[in-house]
Amino acid sequence: LENVAPGTLLLTVRASDPDEGANGKVTYKFQKINEKQSLLFHLHESTGEMTVAKNLDYEECSLYEMEIQAEDIGALLGRSKVIIMVEDVNDNRPEVTITSLFNPVLESSPPGTVIAFLNVHDRDSGKNGQVVCYTHDNLPFKLEKSIDNYYRLVTWKHLDREKVSVYNITVMASDLGAPPLSTETHITLIVADTNDNAPRFPHTSYTAYIPENNLRGASIISLTAHDPDSQENAQVTYSVSEDTVQGVPLSSYISINSDTGVLYALQSFDFEKMQDLQLLVVASDSGSPPLSSNVSLSLFVLDQNDNTPEILYPGFPTDGSTGVELAPRSAEPGYLVTKVVAVDKDSGQNAWLSYRLLKATEPGLFSVGLHTGEVRTARALLDRDALKQNLVMAVQDHGQPPLSATVTLTVAVANSIPEVLADLSSIRTPEAPEDSDLTLHLVAAVAVVSCVFLVFVIVLLALRLQRWQKSRQIQGAIGGLTPAPPSHFVGIDGVQAFLQTYSHEVSLTSGSQTSHIIFPQPNYADMLINQESCEKNDSLLTSIDFHESKDEDACAPVSSVL
Repeated sequence: LENVAPGTLLLTVRASDPDEGANGKVTYKFQKINEKQSLLFHLHESTGEMTVAKNLDYEECSLYEMEIQAEDIGALLGRSKVIIMVEDVNDNRPEVTITSLFNPVLESSPPGTVIAFLNVHDRDSGKNGQVVCYTHDNLPFKLEKSIDNYYRLVTWKHLDREKVSVYNITVMASDLGAPPLSTETHITLIVADTNDNAPRFPHTSYTAYIPENNLRGASIISLTAHDPDSQENAQVTYSVSEDTVQGVPLSSYISINSDTGVLYALQSFDFEKMQDLQLLVVASDSGSPPLSSNVSLSLFVLDQNDNTPEILYPGFPTDGSTGVELAPRSAEPGYLVTKVVAVDKDSGQNAWLSYRLLKATEPGLFSVGLHTGEVRTARALLDRDALKQNLVMAVQDHGQPPLSATVTLTVAVANSIPEVLADLSSIRTPEAPEDSDLTLHLVAAVAVVSCVFLVFVIVLLALRLQRWQKSRQIQGAIGGLTPAPPSHFVGIDGVQAFLQTYSHEVSLTSGSQTSHIIFPQPNYADMLINQESCEKNDSLLTSIDFHESKDEDACAPVSSVL
């Protein structure tokens, strides 16, 4: 056997010599042996024993032929031919050589694609040299025998780089010896990427919020799509699909950074004009051909408290007059006088309104509902309550900070409209040229009356001063005369009383082309006007209509008064 240990006795050569003594003593040695063989075997010179000197190798040589010569002292020779056959044992493992390798391989390669060619060899003989090759069954590769000891490694499944990008393939070669010997060969195979995956967003839809009145260029949201491919096949760019909003291109409202996916506002949004915006964000890779996917984005505009409450009622009359609400003097506490109606264009708590009374002619006479805006009487009306009541109302929202608006209400405390007209007049802005002329004439008339009155007072004071000086001169001349009683002269108190008597109120109403100058009678300047006194013929107020006085005699009393 080729695996015998060195020193193993192979055979013993014996030669006989019939001579006696020294002539019959025989020695042994190799004859016709090459140098290589002489190193493998050893022949004992005296005994003729032949042993193995070194390890034998069947694969190097399986048959050795040599001659052994026996010689006596007389140089007489004898020869013998020796043949040594080395028997093979399974002491060599199979050898696998990769002759061709196609690496990397595209993931789109179809089944049956050749990956590598291999050559298998075993130096043993017989079954010890017969080799079989195989790979593990859990890989998408298999070995196919081509010719002789050649194999080819092929795919038998579709590859997916996104699942496995590198394969470590082990090819096992085993002989049929007993026991069998095997060899493992490792192949590292790289799977090359193809653009077979489109970018994907983590969510199917997104929702973003932006407060109204935002700054231009403010960032809204960042969107990120992932592409499992590699290199340029995984480079994602972002865009917004073309669309129109309220007849305006969507690109005028927002833009997106093509590299980062950050969405920016190009305009300042107004909640009162636009509450939401629907758009599609598209993610595309740089492969050839490129693949893309999209995702829906709902952008909601958040309301800010940027609108003050708008008062719908009471509104300013279109004819230029001042609106007046009527409250009868017989009204009980809680009587609904009017209602302030207001709206706010904002939403949520920014549009929640509350009403309050800021200022009133008679504090405590009226109350207002905090949330309803209803103006009601807080107590019973009295005769001493003024006919004309002015209420300043405030309407405030609940935003942060809150915004408010005010309105002035005029409430007439009277039982009928004629009673109101006896004391209240409307105020209008001049619209026609004749209205302006009439107003100018009235103002001029009042100015003239005031000037005449002032001259009268000055003359009166001058006369009194002159009389006082004469009185002093007379007293200095006659010395014993007593001064005149002061009641005979008009003093400063009298002037004040005169001023109070002739104090007047001018109310100009250009809209109706009628103007009134009202002169309170001297003895009733400080009296309260009640319902009964207003209905008498000898009214406390004397009204003169300058527009109608041209054809009527009602001007006569006025002339006398002036």
